[in-house]
Amino acid sequence: MKPFSFTGANKIVFGKGTFGSLPDQLHELKISRPLVVLDRNLAETGFREKVTALLERAKLGYALFDKTEPEPPLELADEATKLALKGRCDGVVGIGGGSAMDLAKAVAALTANKAKAEDFLGLDKVPGPGLPKVMIPTTAGTGSEVTFTAVFIRKKLKKKEGMNSRYLYPELALLDPELTLTLPPHPTAATGIDALCHAIESYTSINASPMSEVISLEAIRLIADNLRTAVHDGANVEAREAMLLGSLYAGLGLANAGVTAVHSLSYPLGGRYGVSHGLANTIMLPRVMAFNLPGCREKFVDIAAAMGEVVDELPVREAAYLAVEAVEALIEDCGIFTTLEELKIPESVFPELAKVAMTVARPLANNPCKMTLEEMVELYQDAHS
Repeated sequence: MKPFSFTGANKIVFGKGTFGSLPDQLHELKISRPLVVLDRNLAETGFREKVTALLERAKLGYALFDKTEPEPPLELADEATKLALKGRCDGVVGIGGGSAMDLAKAVAALTANKAKAEDFLGLDKVPGPGLPKVMIPTTAGTGSEVTFTAVFIRKKLKKKEGMNSRYLYPELALLDPELTLTLPPHPTAATGIDALCHAIESYTSINASPMSEVISLEAIRLIADNLRTAVHDGANVEAREAMLLGSLYAGLGLANAGVTAVHSLSYPLGGRYGVSHGLANTIMLPRVMAFNLPGCREKFVDIAAAMGEVVDELPVREAAYLAVEAVEALIEDCGIFTTLEELKIPESVFPELAKVAMTVARPLANNPCKMTLEEMVELYQDAHS
């Protein structure tokens, strides 16, 4: 067994109704005036008032940034940082999906280190600790509440890039499944498959450890057992709770084992064509799984079993392929199966997309099977129709 380490958020609080403990959690972290980074769509549902009322009852000062949009442009990080500096904020609270939490993590680092967002893109570019950070997910998807990454769109370059630093790990992840109850079916499905993608990729990553494997496999089981119910019966709090736990586990797996080629292939779809991260991963996941199957057949058998497939007494390869079929069935049952053709992405750009995907090097390095440029083009072609 090779040596391994395991990291994540400093503290995790999970359970129904725990959002109400936010003022106490802020007090424990010695945050008296947080910048609250809120998802724009969430703010428009009336959640803005719920958050501000909670803070005001606790006599906490705050500044509010509620302009977060899906697949946020890098410029938003600088804009929110200016507000944090102007408001003399001593902490950051990110509430929403992955975009809001990624933005909040970046702002915490930028504010404390007096930097521009562009300076911190890449690996280990953040020079020191940021402001203390509290992440509160309202979707069961990205796992950003326990990861060290913040991803942005660089509009001029038409590409995605991320900040990756141990200083982006949140001090607190506060997970309340009741906050996910009003999420509509389609984003519930897309974010849920995104979480499944993180779990499967981290489980099959060459950097997986005995500890990350246990967590990633349990994430797969929780998501497979509960996503259909969460999509088609969104008020089912037990399914929502299980999905949020599965997303958390998948995020921990991602943070420690890394993701694989699915993310390398999905990034250009988001960067150039604005395809949401969850949808891009959904399109590419079964195709990359089929490609990777020869490199980790036993793990694919484990995945199939975790997803409820009967694998006993089957030849290994046949049992392994049941994992691919189980993922395809889950995607179809959740109503989000689509193609690049339906998204109006022409085949002529696939070689260019593949070249960009090749530059997303860390996930490719984690992939259990080496992937060439030509093979990437073929995977895009397979996803076209």
